[in-house]
Amino acid sequence: MAPAKASRSRSGPQSAPRKSSPGSNGQDAAIRPFTREEDLDAYRSMLLIRRFEEKAGQLYGMGHIGGFCHLYIGQEAVAVGMQMACREGDQVITAYRDHGHTLAVGMDPKRVMAELTGRRGGSSKGKGGSMHMFAPEKHFYGGHGIVGACVPLGAGLAFANLYRGNGNVCLCYFGDGAANQGQVYETFNMAQLWRLPIVFVIENNKYAMGTSIERSSSTTDLFQRGLSFAIPGAHVDGMDVQAVRSAGESAIAHARSGRGPMILEMLTYRYRGHSMSDPAKYRTREEVQQMRETHDPIEQVRQRLLKGGLAEDELKKIDREVRETVNAAADFALADPQPDAGELNTDVVVAG
Repeated sequence: MAPAKASRSRSGPQSAPRKSSPGSNGQDAAIRPFTREEDLDAYRSMLLIRRFEEKAGQLYGMGHIGGFCHLYIGQEAVAVGMQMACREGDQVITAYRDHGHTLAVGMDPKRVMAELTGRRGGSSKGKGGSMHMFAPEKHFYGGHGIVGACVPLGAGLAFANLYRGNGNVCLCYFGDGAANQGQVYETFNMAQLWRLPIVFVIENNKYAMGTSIERSSSTTDLFQRGLSFAIPGAHVDGMDVQAVRSAGESAIAHARSGRGPMILEMLTYRYRGHSMSDPAKYRTREEVQQMRETHDPIEQVRQRLLKGGLAEDELKKIDREVRETVNAAADFALADPQPDAGELNTDVVVAG
């Protein structure tokens, strides 16, 4: 008998992402609505990421940020929604598109911008740059430049949680491109074998480093990639912060209960290129504009707040405050001194 053919059908980048909370087949589930205060918190957090990344793009263009710079514009609902589902002590580890995650966990924007510009006050003392943020005091463990490398490291964090019995869960983020890496599946096997408290969050922005998922992956339902290891998964509307929070709560509860890992495939979209050096000629401007106009995560919350009776002036005030915070971060970063030459020899190995 011929093997059954896997479906390659997938709503295209120009169509609405599918909404779901966790389940073995990714079917739709109820989404818990936000209160006004939760909407305001999500709006402010996502707007901070958006305005910060816009400023980072400007500073990169002016030559103040060197090396690679991967912006999170368009994907803000994923980091913010998942963080809203966490509790104190839960860890975050991600790949190199990490600025948004650092801000979502509560890192000082000044430290993040200083790291981007290679200054002494940066989160990694100016030695890591865009791809290597680090803040253990916020339970944030990078920022990793090698594709897929954060996945086994995330399993290590989860194993430490299990060993210590502290009840914490690790959120391990990676992209659709990394979902084809071999080390990911070795980690899936160990995570399920040992029932590690980890949630694998695949941020599927549809283009990886510049190739559409339909051209690079034989199966495009990435939430099913753990089925051979008996890891349940779900696809989630990654442009809807409410859907992300609800799915995150269910997945984290699953992992925290001792039942092992879960995979959440966040269907999201980046408005900019893979990095600042990517002209993104593999898609049309019309496609990007349509996503901005119909699925923007921040605009969805903004419209919900307006319909709920919040005055337009209040939203403008929040935007002004966020811009002031971001401008202050940029001013701090540009005035902060560069690391001393002696710092080249520090933090190379763990002391003791």
